[in-house]
Amino acid sequence: MVVAEILSAEKHPDADRLQVCQVNVGKEQPLTVVCGAANARAGLKTACALVGALLPADFQIKQAKVRGVESFGMLCSSKELGLPGDAAGILELPADAPVGQPLRQWLNLDDSLITLKLTPNRGDCLSLHGIAREVAALADVPLIPVDMAAVAPACADTYPISIAAEAACPRYCGRVIRGIDANATSPRWMVERLERSGLRAIHPVVDVTNYVLLELGEPMHAFDLAKLQGGIHVRMGRAGEQLVLLNDQTITLAEDTLAIADAAGALALAGIMGGAASAVSGATSDIFLEAAHFHPDAIAGRARRYGLSTDSSHRFERGVDPVLPRLAMERATRLILDICGGECGPISEVGPGAPARAAIAFRPARARRLLGFDLADAAIRGILQRLDLEVAGEGENWSVAIPSHRFDLNGEVDLIEEIARVHGYDGIPSAAPRGQASLLPAEDGNAPARPEKLVVARGYQEIITYSFISEELDRDFRATGATLPLLNPIASQMGVMRGSLMAGLIQALKHNLNHGQERLRLFEIGRVFLSADADAQPRNAAGLA
Repeated sequence: MVVAEILSAEKHPDADRLQVCQVNVGKEQPLTVVCGAANARAGLKTACALVGALLPADFQIKQAKVRGVESFGMLCSSKELGLPGDAAGILELPADAPVGQPLRQWLNLDDSLITLKLTPNRGDCLSLHGIAREVAALADVPLIPVDMAAVAPACADTYPISIAAEAACPRYCGRVIRGIDANATSPRWMVERLERSGLRAIHPVVDVTNYVLLELGEPMHAFDLAKLQGGIHVRMGRAGEQLVLLNDQTITLAEDTLAIADAAGALALAGIMGGAASAVSGATSDIFLEAAHFHPDAIAGRARRYGLSTDSSHRFERGVDPVLPRLAMERATRLILDICGGECGPISEVGPGAPARAAIAFRPARARRLLGFDLADAAIRGILQRLDLEVAGEGENWSVAIPSHRFDLNGEVDLIEEIARVHGYDGIPSAAPRGQASLLPAEDGNAPARPEKLVVARGYQEIITYSFISEELDRDFRATGATLPLLNPIASQMGVMRGSLMAGLIQALKHNLNHGQERLRLFEIGRVFLSADADAQPRNAAGLA
């Protein structure tokens, strides 16, 4: 597979929809290739599969005669190469693509794919910057910062913003950008990075918001300013209110769903997906750029309710750094101006500023006691500082300030866990626990026998059955007390707490008899539940043979 240039494209002498192309593939002589794509034309740079190349689905290119004309290769579409993009015609490459260079090399496909599996509490690592920050802490190297410098406004245009649901949206930033170039295209480097991350290029403005999402972890949205009416309102949904989403799905908003709206109605599902009516398009010249902080409780479960799963909801459900909206706004503004041109107004911000860094009381001595090995105060302080934690105090009582992106750190034990993780679990010495124990004989010289041992000695097998049984079984075997139903049973036949062990034993006996096991001696020792009082649940023993 190489970068090729079509030198000429002539109509096939025996087929109306085919063209005979002379193609420069970097060799001394051009190749003759028969092509059926409508966009094949002289001067186009494209991808050519040479004879012997193996395409996806094990399709091998061979020299072949096509309607009487010998063809020495194949000009390929994105789909035929297994790449995202338009499958209607052959792949169109930029004019500066070097002829003859292997396509894989020119597209920078010889890279590595890293799959990250994160626990829900580490939403701060759902971005390139977050992962880099974590790697820098683990490797103890400086973090290269992302350019998020403020962009000076070139005009005074703003758009009004109001928040009616402050608990769900404590911070909302917006910015007007006017005069973007409708013919602008996303640069190749950005398209490639998006595609490698599983996102397709859509529109330069949308591509920038997706890029910032991947880079910084802040979901953003862009509205076509010409389609907005009467200001932005962050509010809860209204009964019966409908919204057509970007995926053309029509939903009816619930009253506990956070929405971005204007005077005419809902514009977007906050933190999940935008609406089709206000989306940017090829005709958009002015945009309103949004970056907000939504509380995880306001987003959690809402996407699933509407049958959605988006990159934005995935992040907001786990928590996004409340400091990020303004920084992401500056980063996205700079990229949009560089790619699309235009001029921006000042950032409009509603809600409190960046929250103060919370502090946690920390004792190095307790860290050493819980970790089980001696770690010097200087080493502990160094690990905490590598994690961007500000440490104040000396001696036995420290105060550790938590950065806004580490909302999973809430107590001293969380800090101790981080110390162990960064220090390295393999660096914790293995030592068997040691203690003193006095083994004294029983008064009669023999240890007392446990009841279950006596029963086992007589050929019984101990079983453990569920404490949850059906209401019917409980009525049949409960000797005393009222039925105790579960508020949230895992199954309809497991809806009450057992009042007798016999229910489980009978079920076990029935199961074994159904499978041909007729010689049984079973017993169980366990709790039965006679009332709602937690201290009144006796341990019983029961058996049958």
